[in-house]
Amino acid sequence: MARRRPPALVDKLSAAESFIRQFAAENPESAGNPEQRWRQVRRAVESSGTYEHTPEELTFGARVAWRNAARCIGRLYWRSLVVRDLRQLRHPDEIAEQCFEHLRQATNGGRIRPVVSVFAPDRPGRPAARLLGEQLVRYADDPLSRRRLALARELGWKGGKEEFDVLPLLVQSAPERAPSWYELPEDTVLEVPLRHPEHAGFAGLGLRWYAVPAVSDMTLEIGGVSYPAAPFNGWYMGTEIGSRNLGDADRYDLLPSVAALFELDTASDRSLWRDRALVELNRAVLHSFQEAGVTMADHHTESTRFLSHIERERRSGRPVPADWSWIVPPLSGSATAVFHRSYDPPDEKLRPAFLRRPSEDPWATGS
Repeated sequence: MARRRPPALVDKLSAAESFIRQFAAENPESAGNPEQRWRQVRRAVESSGTYEHTPEELTFGARVAWRNAARCIGRLYWRSLVVRDLRQLRHPDEIAEQCFEHLRQATNGGRIRPVVSVFAPDRPGRPAARLLGEQLVRYADDPLSRRRLALARELGWKGGKEEFDVLPLLVQSAPERAPSWYELPEDTVLEVPLRHPEHAGFAGLGLRWYAVPAVSDMTLEIGGVSYPAAPFNGWYMGTEIGSRNLGDADRYDLLPSVAALFELDTASDRSLWRDRALVELNRAVLHSFQEAGVTMADHHTESTRFLSHIERERRSGRPVPADWSWIVPPLSGSATAVFHRSYDPPDEKLRPAFLRRPSEDPWATGS
């Protein structure tokens, strides 16, 4: 009687075959013989429990993972993603240095480039390193950073005493080892001081924000292979900073301060003081990034571009899964092109994908 394959192996083979055939179908000129490649992959998986992507497969997989990201409005540019193949690196020092290089390349003097840096994959019985924290750059006084700040201080970091202090990068090479922390070099973090186009007093608030939103707490999964350290970035849409990061009550909660600066009537919600303060805060963000020469999209333009992306994908015969609550901007939603329509629902099984980890434990696995 033939021995039954373990369910995990069956799942890995199924995911691998699906990806290999997708790669061949979308890259017929460069993929070669998909049957031959599939036989190679199947033998590797059956003997070792995993397989290795070619550089071309890795690049394609990372780009398609962005294309499949249901919460991202900026997917029109998925083909432009720069994929850095760093799978040979496992030591925290090497990983940290290449995370810094990621920021340098992505910043590009203010002309932000979409970049993903793919480090070593998990292997059977040998999990790869993780980056601890939501983004490569994050401020210590951001309420969202409480856990990362506490861990950094527990490890010996002495910073975080001033407003907008940049947290160190935390790299953990194995679950039983303590994370290593690294101060971000000055040349890796481009920051934009925030000023209002008309109100000179706005600068007195002392606000600033960093230029590159490099997400670092998601696992890149391609064809059944998981890359837990794969930081990636596009560029900011203004409302991400002006409405959410600075405006949300559980983040920097700046609407009362902006309202006071503009002498708005905050005695009643019917004055719409929060709405007016939110607009002025977003105007300051867009104005400041433009004056600094740093790439940033506005929510009206990006909404129109997203519909162009949908049309382009439909011509290619592909659905465009989208989470309406994330695609519609958090400012003037009904005034944007993406509001008055429905979308293909998010597909949790769609791969390749950037996956959120299933719990606060960075070593947890799941799909």
